[in-house]
Amino acid sequence: MHYLLIYDLSTDYLERRPAFRAQHLALAWQAADRGELVLGGALNDPVDTAILFFKGDSPEVAERFAANDPYVKNGLVKSWRVRAWTTVVGEMASTPVR
Repeated sequence: MHYLLIYDLSTDYLERRPAFRAQHLALAWQAADRGELVLGGALNDPVDTAILFFKGDSPEVAERFAANDPYVKNGLVKSWRVRAWTTVVGEMASTPVR
């Protein structure tokens, strides 16, 4: 199953990010190396949202990431939510439909 972790970013996210970026990216690459995090990044113009794409048996993998993320712990993320994503097209689709 696929899950989207959606971050609503603080208005001072870009200014405060450098202090926590190395820790955040280390956590993200660890999740990617385990095969949990597929893609992640911030949306541009404006930079007010970030989306991280996870795969796993439950939303717990994305929830655990958010609970340990220095961006969340230090207030760079105002709020976050995990949404199940039913993927139907593409090589990685969890429920392919042709």
